[in-house]
Amino acid sequence: MAEKIAARTEALTENPFHYCPGCAHGIIHRLVAETIEELGVREKTVGVASVGCSVFAYNYFNMDMQQAAHGRAPAVATGIKRVLPDNFVFTYQGDGDLAAIGTAEIVHAAARGENITVIFVNNTTYGMTGGQSAPTTILGQKTTTTPYGRDPHVNGYPMGVSEMLSTLGGVAHVSRVSIYSPAQVNRAKRAIKKAFEVQREKKGFSFVEVLASCPTNWRMTPQDALKWIEEKMLPIYPLGEFKTAAEEGK
Repeated sequence: MAEKIAARTEALTENPFHYCPGCAHGIIHRLVAETIEELGVREKTVGVASVGCSVFAYNYFNMDMQQAAHGRAPAVATGIKRVLPDNFVFTYQGDGDLAAIGTAEIVHAAARGENITVIFVNNTTYGMTGGQSAPTTILGQKTTTTPYGRDPHVNGYPMGVSEMLSTLGGVAHVSRVSIYSPAQVNRAKRAIKKAFEVQREKKGFSFVEVLASCPTNWRMTPQDALKWIEEKMLPIYPLGEFKTAAEEGK
């Protein structure tokens, strides 16, 4: 009889993902779910789904979930955490949701030091609505709204959300990871777990940015999309920890 070496985590439902082939959301969902199961907090966790490709996240996470209006997940999570301070509360948001329409919500939740965890998926595009330019679109990148490439004189510069949030006093942990190789997936898992541990220790706002692939809107194969993360995104969005609670003496 063959030995089972991998299985579905109990923190995910049995519903098949609806994501496009090569989309990173499925990987990131599993990393978040595995972390919650390993910490033994599934029955005390509330996730807040954003608007975007991950809008149906509540169908996949096997725990209490709340849907938020576009960009408002940090505000919704703030309310849940303040009413249920002993519960684990996280948001799962894309770059259009968090860094565009939700800029005010994420900045002020961070500045207040809300004891929530934010998983921020950065694939440099509006995935669900057709591949438009996002605040994270890199210079020269072609999208449906920047067909000749992002021009800083017309479209501005890419937004470094991790760098920006790490300057705020209420923030306990900020890191940026990716999923373009198995080694990076393992590093992403450790970063997500650390962020949830920061929440468990009541140290304040924790944030993990995950550089992700969007083969459909990038018009690439899944393999080429992973290479594009490494070759094009990393020079603009370097990986690493930008702030930790230990460094701040919290």
